[in-house]
Amino acid sequence: MSDPQNGLTYAQAGVDIDAGNALVEAIKPLAKATRRPGAEAGLGGFGALFDLKAAGYDDPLLVSTTDGVGTKLRIAIDTGMHATVGIDLVAMCVNDLLAQGAEPLLFLDYFATGKLDVATATSVVAGIADGCKLAGAALVGGETAEMPGMYGDGEYDLAGFSVGAVERDGVLPKLDRQRAGDLIIGVGSSGPHSNGYSLVRRVVERSGLAWDAPAPFAEGVTLAQALMAPTRIYVKSILPLLQSGRVKGGAHITGGGLIENPPRCIAEGLVPEFDWNAWPLPPVFDWLQREGGISDHELRRTFNCGVGFILVVAASDAEPVLAALLNAGEDAFICGQLVQAA
Repeated sequence: MSDPQNGLTYAQAGVDIDAGNALVEAIKPLAKATRRPGAEAGLGGFGALFDLKAAGYDDPLLVSTTDGVGTKLRIAIDTGMHATVGIDLVAMCVNDLLAQGAEPLLFLDYFATGKLDVATATSVVAGIADGCKLAGAALVGGETAEMPGMYGDGEYDLAGFSVGAVERDGVLPKLDRQRAGDLIIGVGSSGPHSNGYSLVRRVVERSGLAWDAPAPFAEGVTLAQALMAPTRIYVKSILPLLQSGRVKGGAHITGGGLIENPPRCIAEGLVPEFDWNAWPLPPVFDWLQREGGISDHELRRTFNCGVGFILVVAASDAEPVLAALLNAGEDAFICGQLVQAA
């Protein structure tokens, strides 16, 4: 028979339930601030309910996405810059929803670590809440997993999950409407967003620069601060255009860059033809290319090269779509067209 006086506890095994409870209490007001019609964004239950009717939908389809932040987290962990990786996490999911024509409705996160540091986790979740507010999505729940032996000191990983809705007749891409001569509108990025950071880190290693060194391609910030610029969330600027019916296709430019992503939203028999001189290569990508000796093709299939999202529109719709994006504060430009496949 075991001796309860000498018995092991979960805390002795490395899992601190009290710390987990403290984190839940710390993030409750953050989640509450993301409430939206259809969701109360309360925490603590076993699941989250969403009322599509209250959100104003008549004949909706649900769209779901999941993603992470990738090795950009390594920079956050090495520098202690945790405040914006949550925005990256939300952005990687909700921008994918936009590519299907969907409005982000709710978001859940998964935070895994070896030993829970409440301050770090709270900073990360605060960033997630900021991203949800930018996306108009309710932060309805998540999971914090404390797993001793699985992660090194101070290390953690993130995954995000988002659900959106789109009326049946609004689903993108509209492949049957696409024609040769349709224009591609690029929407500017804030930098590498959350893709290609294994290559970014190799370039930084080759350069010999420390994370706290001045960024060679940006004034007044360190290298880490410049490379940790959060992924842009395009919901508020692009969603109204999707709902207007003017857009025939859209692509979130993530892993695979401008080579692999655009064909995912373009009809068979058509291919994107980019004018690579239509926009200036942002300084961060110019530096990465020069410092790393990266070819043009490798740069374009790894990074967004300054284009975080593309829209396919009829030539006659390009001017009003561009005007709407510019009025919404985006850097937008015509960057190519659809042509017949050879």
